[in-house]
Amino acid sequence: MEKPLFTPTQIFSLKRKTIEKRMDQYFNDTHDAKQTIQILVALQVRDELAEEDFSFCMMELVRRILMKSKTSRTLRRYYIYFKNYFSSKEWKVVSLRLFAAKSFVKEKIEKVISQFIKEPLQGLVGS
Repeated sequence: MEKPLFTPTQIFSLKRKTIEKRMDQYFNDTHDAKQTIQILVALQVRDELAEEDFSFCMMELVRRILMKSKTSRTLRRYYIYFKNYFSSKEWKVVSLRLFAAKSFVKEKIEKVISQFIKEPLQGLVGS
């Protein structure tokens, strides 16, 4: 098992400059968008809880990850926390990129199937 980039204690105690330097180096070496975005969410929590300023931390890295990295469940899960990092036009592009039309159509088809096929058939079983 690979050692994490930061321990929870380090995330909440290291200086912003040190964290930014290590994260930038880590992402350039590994291109691990999943762990990087999770750490960035933790830094947003630190910004809310601590006195130090961590607002818009690693803005260029966040923009690069959400605009260029391969989409994943983790990116789709946490992307909403970075809405303020983008203009409204850019945000639409990010949303469309992460939630492709294919997944939208799949969800709609599953909903229709469950409404018209599964639910009526379940009602017939009891009669």
